[in-house]
Amino acid sequence: MKRIFSLFLAAVLLLSLTACGKTPAAGNTTNTTVPRAETGEPTTLVYGSIDYTRINPAMDEHCEINLLLFNGLTAHDAENQVVAGLAESWDYDADTCTYTFHIRPGITWHDGEPFTSKDVKFTIEAIMDPENGSENAPNYEDVVEITTPDDLTVSFRLAEPNVAFLEYMTMAILPAHLLEGEDMQESDFFRHPIGTGPYKLESWDVGQSIVLVKNENYYLGAPHIDRILFKIVPDDNAQAVQLKSGELDLALLDPKNARNFQNTDGFTCYDMKTSDYRGILFNFWNEYWQNNRDIIPAVCYAIDRQAIIDTVLLGQGMTAYGPLQRNIYNNENVEHYDYNPGKAKEILERVGCTLNSDGYYQRNGEEIGFVISVMSGEQDRLDIAQAAAQQLRQAGIHATVEIPAQMDWGGQMACLIGWGSPFDADDHTYKVFGTDKGANYSGYSNATVDAELALARQSDDPAVRKTHYDAFQEALAEDPAYAFICYIDANYVAKSTLHGISADTVMGHHGVGIFWNVQDWTIG
Repeated sequence: MKRIFSLFLAAVLLLSLTACGKTPAAGNTTNTTVPRAETGEPTTLVYGSIDYTRINPAMDEHCEINLLLFNGLTAHDAENQVVAGLAESWDYDADTCTYTFHIRPGITWHDGEPFTSKDVKFTIEAIMDPENGSENAPNYEDVVEITTPDDLTVSFRLAEPNVAFLEYMTMAILPAHLLEGEDMQESDFFRHPIGTGPYKLESWDVGQSIVLVKNENYYLGAPHIDRILFKIVPDDNAQAVQLKSGELDLALLDPKNARNFQNTDGFTCYDMKTSDYRGILFNFWNEYWQNNRDIIPAVCYAIDRQAIIDTVLLGQGMTAYGPLQRNIYNNENVEHYDYNPGKAKEILERVGCTLNSDGYYQRNGEEIGFVISVMSGEQDRLDIAQAAAQQLRQAGIHATVEIPAQMDWGGQMACLIGWGSPFDADDHTYKVFGTDKGANYSGYSNATVDAELALARQSDDPAVRKTHYDAFQEALAEDPAYAFICYIDANYVAKSTLHGISADTVMGHHGVGIFWNVQDWTIG
């Protein structure tokens, strides 16, 4: 199972600017600058961005740029609750498990063509088609029929209740008139995307920049900032240098670089809380874990999570023991695998491991150890992986770290994974830990996990859902898919002339989502 790992988009709350540590940045207690928009001059925001090979929200997880270009039938508000998007309202028939969405009239694509229910039907059916290989497919696997009685009405009949369905209708809708008959993985459209969002693509210089211009016909009103330039600067150190030199207006930095901007005149820092966790994924397709699955609890006990947070993340984060710690359904009573090298040793020796002359455990003549793969350009993941590997070696487990040219999801031994959603508990659990689901990159399979996740999504009763999510987390802790390590903060740094960002809403995977209300931002 080999797929491109990608980002997850979340939302951020619109409040006044705050600095790192929730205190005003030096020199930014007041602002008398007149925004360039008021002087008639075009305004441009330059954002330090990762590189893109395509922009394909239907096939991949959400990328940072998606909400600038596209919209879903529903959206999220400042508190991460589902609100109206391209659909102005919806109805639900509990007897037939049918959602009917009523689309706002007058919405057009960036090329001027009308947006209709046909586009919605096309997009969701494309995601559901197994031939297209979308990692979002599990979100819609209970859809049995999509009907479009008219251009402004679309209905989804489900096989069974799914309380998370309105969450999944935040999915970016794609234009049927440009993609019908196209290859949904390879179409050139995904390098020249056309959406309904607040910005539209002006140019794309591969490996250099992506330039967006405001959509004057955006259904929520034209944005205040005229242009947004995604400048491709994948290295955190380089982004920090370019922020200081004035080449960037906004960037997401690692904690060490972000700390250098604290109390610096002209900059505002944001230490944003996220649902974004890091952990070691064990690849159960790999024969090593088929033979050594019983040592995974020892791996979990051998990691000093707080030490990693203190040294790598400079204290910005929290220790992790499961995937729902930022969610209302978190079960804090499961096994946390708090640092306990003595218990790790006890487990290893109980399953028949003995120390060799190099200080590492072995079993049946084979050394206990594995390689942790890390995606290139992910400095925080690399630092976390190296720290964890060092701790594992100290516990007698010979762990090493590599940065492969390309991630081999089916063949690698382990990797430093990241997931996490601030939305419904079904998001980033059902498709990540469910057997053979689209975002299950580890080959993990546990019958209890599958059953409890399926039952949890079928009820809208919080008490019932809690019972099932508690059982899911207990089963996952007893049979770990990952060695959870930490939840990280998102350290954004911006010029203090940029207004409209907030730091108070829990963000998602990779800390993305800062652009959720971009049409309201100003820069002066």
